Amino acid sequence: MYKLLDNNYKVTKGKENFDYEEVNSLFTDYFQDYDYVLGDYSYGKIRLKGFYDSSNKKAKKLNDIKYLEDYIKEYCSPGAKTFLLKKEKNPKNSKNM
Repeated sequence: MYKLLDNNYKVTKGKENFDYEEVNSLFTDYFQDYDYVLGDYSYGKIRLKGFYDSSNKKAKKLNDIKYLEDYIKEYCSPGAKTFLLKKEKNPKNSKNM
């Protein structure tokens, strides 16, 4: 688990693509409301995008986690390295690397 601002996150996909220091430097309050954060590397830069759990009232097609693969196909560069962070509801331990 990794601490980003006030929340703990678990890397659920693409752990080999996750760089805590880089993500921590880009992570802002904006992302704290989301249940998931997708990171993708395009042209040597990392981009972050928030998603909600499908049961969250704020979820819409563009930010509903069930449409994650559609988002990746449409908005990420082909073959881009990605990772997915899931916000933990009841954190146990966290790493600040």
